[in-house]
Amino acid sequence: MNQIHSVYFIGIGGIGMSALARYFVFLGKNVGGYDKTESPLTKDLVSVGMKIHYEDDITKVDSKFLDKESCLVVYTPAVPQDHTELNYFFKNGFEVKKRSEVLGVATNDTFSFAVAGTHGKTTTSSILAHILKEAQLPITAFLGGISEDFNSNFYYQGADYSVVEADEFDRSFLHLTPNVACITSMDADHLDIYGTGEELQKTFKEFKTKIKEGGKLFVCNGLPIDGLTYGIEDDADYCAKNIRIENGAYVFDVQTPTTLYTDLKFNKPGRHNLLNALVAFAMALVSDALPEKLIKALASFKGVQRRFSYQIKTDEFVFIDDYAHHPTEINAIYSAISEMHPNKKVLAVFQPHLFSRTKDFIDDFAKSLSQFNNVLLLDIYPAREKPIEGVTSEWLLEKISHQNKRIIDKSNLVKEIEEQSPEVLVTMGAGDIGLEVVKIKNALINEN
Repeated sequence: MNQIHSVYFIGIGGIGMSALARYFVFLGKNVGGYDKTESPLTKDLVSVGMKIHYEDDITKVDSKFLDKESCLVVYTPAVPQDHTELNYFFKNGFEVKKRSEVLGVATNDTFSFAVAGTHGKTTTSSILAHILKEAQLPITAFLGGISEDFNSNFYYQGADYSVVEADEFDRSFLHLTPNVACITSMDADHLDIYGTGEELQKTFKEFKTKIKEGGKLFVCNGLPIDGLTYGIEDDADYCAKNIRIENGAYVFDVQTPTTLYTDLKFNKPGRHNLLNALVAFAMALVSDALPEKLIKALASFKGVQRRFSYQIKTDEFVFIDDYAHHPTEINAIYSAISEMHPNKKVLAVFQPHLFSRTKDFIDDFAKSLSQFNNVLLLDIYPAREKPIEGVTSEWLLEKISHQNKRIIDKSNLVKEIEEQSPEVLVTMGAGDIGLEVVKIKNALINEN
């Protein structure tokens, strides 16, 4: 690491890549990179001194990143293999590493907490980082979303402990060697990588073998993998019980194998979020932090951008935005809305993410979306993929079981929402629908 003076990121605007880029800026390295498009994230990185361009052209790369003796090149698997810059660095003998490899090196000498699972990683790791930080532990956190507590996806308060998301995409998490890990869920996903849900489960079991000797693994109760279990009102080793809602927040007790903790408070809606809070608390108990500090910190957690994020919340109208892009996540959003805002007319706006995921889970998506009173679908966000013949939002629309549904263009989205006058509006998706949220919010506030 001492020989590295510059770090060049290919795909620097990705949420995980940008967190690592901030880490290297913190270490005093020259940092820059390429991304396909400008975004609020890349603008923020430029504002702290990073050099970023948006054309795949080696002549656009600053000269300080062209010295192979002192420059590390980091890339994300989402970058296509025919990428001109990536191939230049490979062919010319540069040190080229995947993001997950570099993250593994950066955290290996710390007491590392790793959060794995097909859903809940970002919220759980953000809760964990927040409560450890509030307990004054020296932590470094690499997050997969923008924490509203840190206003960033990277946080540094010391290097004794680290908190990382253990990403299953492209088997990235197998480069980590955590002391404490959790697995929140193992639902079939990324079938373009794994082929089957069974193969995905095998890789999670392989991830368990990466935990350092003497370490601990927490698993959501019911998952087909051994570990310390956690759950709600069940027989789990770490169990949330006596759950009630007070002033829009959960209040609950936690029974561990040795201790009963009473009257914990947590402000984020949804039983899925309560599970995230529970396992973050259980993992943090393994650290040197005092339990009473962790309990106090849990009550002050603000949340993560685009994770059941309230944009407008009044007695008459609620607007929620969420990153949900899998049927299980959509079901969790529906359940949370039903619990916190019962008997309200709900309009769901959904942007499917990836042609392959839409194809693999088409019937489950239709069933999940059919729960909402009204549904607006945007076109599929392709991300890294080429279109698949016949896989369209129109196909998904046909399968939704009621008639209060339609395809809509982003340019007409605000007008359609205003005309429908829902009591609860929820926008969902992992594509660029997030860029529409501020426009929708401002329009609805101005209208009222």
